[in-house]
Formats: sequence, structure tokens, C-alpha cells
Amino acid sequence: MTYRTDRINRIEQLLNEGVRDKVYPGAVWAVGDSAGTSAHGTTGVLDPDEPDTPMRRDTVFDAASLTKVVAVWSSIGALWEEGKLDLDVPLNDFWPEVAGHPLGAVTARQLLTHTAGVPLRAQLKNLYGIDPQDVRDGVLHEALHRPPGEAVEYTDRAALILGYLAEHLSGQRLDRLATERIWQPLNMASTRFGPLPAEIAARCAPTELDQDSDTHLKGVAHDFSARLLGGVCGIAGAFTVLDDLALFLRHMLDTSTSLGRAGFGPTWTRQSLTVQTGTLEPARGLFWHPAPGTHPDDDIWVHYGFTGTGMWISPQRGRWAVLLTNKLYYTRDRQPLTDVRNAFRALAFA
Repeated sequence: MTYRTDRINRIEQLLNEGVRDKVYPGAVWAVGDSAGTSAHGTTGVLDPDEPDTPMRRDTVFDAASLTKVVAVWSSIGALWEEGKLDLDVPLNDFWPEVAGHPLGAVTARQLLTHTAGVPLRAQLKNLYGIDPQDVRDGVLHEALHRPPGEAVEYTDRAALILGYLAEHLSGQRLDRLATERIWQPLNMASTRFGPLPAEIAARCAPTELDQDSDTHLKGVAHDFSARLLGGVCGIAGAFTVLDDLALFLRHMLDTSTSLGRAGFGPTWTRQSLTVQTGTLEPARGLFWHPAPGTHPDDDIWVHYGFTGTGMWISPQRGRWAVLLTNKLYYTRDRQPLTDVRNAFRALAFA
């Protein structure tokens, strides 16, 4: 895919303005198709306290909720394609940990579409303490917020539960499962769960100021649930780089599996990037959702991370896009980055 120079210039201008306006310290971006990256760029600095260190193509980012896609969604897809998971069978029927508990009435499809009716907030430490097994038991045995299938309500718990489910079905911890079945086959060599070793953390984009240490988090997951669970959970905790996400998205568009045999394939991608919520609103695929301001028929699907990460894909156009920032360094206010994301998506898929 050839990318027009004037469009590249407009993307660069947009992202430079975001640095100027302190929406984020810096950003890296790319657009491409199943054949590779068509255009990419960087702007700003890694850390405002170190203004001589620019953002680079290999800057490591706290993926935040992109973990839900690159680790959980992809691993669940691998298990589904192997026939180890029926999305529409209640969890009661094959998962002893939830049998007899409210969650047992829920299906994996309902978790993937955020229609399971599970509680809306994680609040793990306040509810269940700090022991990982107590947290797991609490999450899996908690009462539902509403009956399954009644409404679309985004909740981090869906990904946490699906991560636990993937571990149950595979007999592996989520980090090992994702590494062996997804990241290694796709040559995503820089994607891993944290905390990061010092040599990798040194090129990680810092996120929010940690009140305890009075330093910005760097190489340690911002998400409190991921930190509570030792860095590995379905909600967040993965770290990644631009080129690794490009490989992941290329694989989603590639029907020939020429990029290597990751655990999930085109059948899982096709199903996931179609509306799975019927007449319920807002429309959802399987963990992916239509980009804000677009209709499902426009076929631009997106997933965001709270730290400032985001990726888009359109099978009809045969195109993907990635924008990685560390906007959380400055603020939790979402609107300034939302405006940048929407403008970036419009340019990337024009």
C-alpha cells in the first residue's frame, strides 16, 4: 500500500501539535496492510525530565488494555480454533471453579462482548485483599451485576475472567500461553508482561506519577490490578513496541498465514470484527468495537489502552494503524487524546 506524502505530513502535524499542547510527551505511529508498514513516524520525547531523549520506533510502551487483545483475545481465539472452547456453552458446563456460582451461567461470548452482567469495576484489593488466590476466588465467585445478555457494559473484569479461563483450558499461566502461542510465532520479540528488567525499562515511556516513590512509573504496569497480581493478568500488564503491534495486525489481515503460525487465524478475526451484540447498544464485536464516530458498516475497529495506546484495523480496506503515546504522564483527562485519536484515525483510513 502506497501512502500519500500529504497525508503523512498531516499526521505528523497533528501529532506534533499534541506534543506542543502537552497532550502527551511523545508519540510513535504507523499505518500499513498485510504486506507491512506503509508509513511511520515519531515525535516528542520519551520523558520531559530528559528532553534530549527522543521517542523512537523501538520505545517500549505500557500497553494497558491492549493486553486484552494481544494476550487474552488472541489466546482465547487460539483455544477456540483448537476446539477447546465453545463460546456459547455456559461456563458451568466445563469449568469447575465457577460451577454453582453466578458466573457459571455466563458464556465466553458474553464476556467477549461485555454482555455478561459481571460487576463493572475491578476494585480487587478493596474487595478481596492482596493474595492472588483470594483475588481469583473472589472474582470467579462474585455475584453478577445484572442478568447475562441484558446490556452492553464495558468492564475490566471480563478480560480478567477470560484470562483465568485461558489458563484453565491451557494449563499454562497467561504470560507463558501468550508468549508461546502468539508472540513467539509472530516474532513479537519485544512484547512481554512486566515488570521489565532494568535494561528494557530504560527505553520504556514513563506513565503516571507514583505517589509512593515520587517518580513516574517506568517498566512497571500502571494498572493497579496488574501490579496486585504480580504484573500478569488479563486486564493489563503487557509491554510492547510499535513494530510488534504491526506484526500482530498484519497477521489479523493475512489469510495465508505467511507471517508464521500464531494460535489464532482468519476465522477468529472475521468473527471478532463483526457485530456480536444484536440489537443491543453500543455495538460490539469480540473485544473489538467500532471506532468512535463510525458505523459498524464502516468497518473500522479499535481497541484503546488507558495509558495512551491504541490500534485500529479494517479488513474491508485491508489496512491497520497504531498510535502509541504516554499521555498519562500529564493527565487522566481523556478528551484531548480522544480528539487526537479521532483525527489520526480519519487520516489513517481516508
